[in-house]
Amino acid sequence: MPEGDALHRAAARLQPLVGQRIEAESPHPRGEATGVARIVDGRVLERVEAVGKHLLLRFEGGVVLRSHLRMNGRWRVGPRGRELRGRPWLVLRGGEWEATEWNGPVLALEVRPVRRLGPDLLAESTDVQAVARRVRSRPSALVGEALLDQRVVAGIGNMWLAEALWHARVSPWRRVDEVPDDELVAAVGWARDAMRTSVRGARPRRRMAYRRAGRPCPRCGTPIESRGLGEANRTAYWCPRCQPGGHQGERSSGGGGI
Repeated sequence: MPEGDALHRAAARLQPLVGQRIEAESPHPRGEATGVARIVDGRVLERVEAVGKHLLLRFEGGVVLRSHLRMNGRWRVGPRGRELRGRPWLVLRGGEWEATEWNGPVLALEVRPVRRLGPDLLAESTDVQAVARRVRSRPSALVGEALLDQRVVAGIGNMWLAEALWHARVSPWRRVDEVPDDELVAAVGWARDAMRTSVRGARPRRRMAYRRAGRPCPRCGTPIESRGLGEANRTAYWCPRCQPGGHQGERSSGGGGI
């Protein structure tokens, strides 16, 4: 699933269309069924912003298009008039550029889910200490599950969770109330800094834990482990030696996959 940094990069790619009067169409039947193209066609795109894992396109007249890419969705931007191979859910054409959204699956003219989100980890105004305090509001939750709860902090997904906790030496299976403040702040701060680096287009760092199950930990050589985490069964990756402790048979409630 594209995580917060991927959505911020998508928002940056869409900026050439801001200020343009948009021609819109939905070649894919499922995109057409949303009715989005009919509503935004002919309107000026005033602003594009990422909020967590959501992309908001704000058009004149107070019309807001929300895009959530889930697992397979993608936004692409290129010169207007290029040949399209396949049927995108949505095409937005400006004077010289056009954007295409592929594989939906969420295109909606409403923003209610965004109002339930926690602070966007990548926002300039977001403070790491404040995010850590929000995580503390779920003391009995597994720390891995709490950091994936978009109502607590928006933007972190499986990959950045695995990498941040590995760097902070925190097991995803420890309860929030078992994690010292400095370790929790270190994990959140590492995730924020790494994701901001990714948004700037820097080469991705080598993965230390994510999707490395069975391979040696780069720090101690112990095989990385993986298993489903919490009610949502999101896959967690961790080094049992570098990231000890936790309750691997425990499930907490109220995961936030919005």
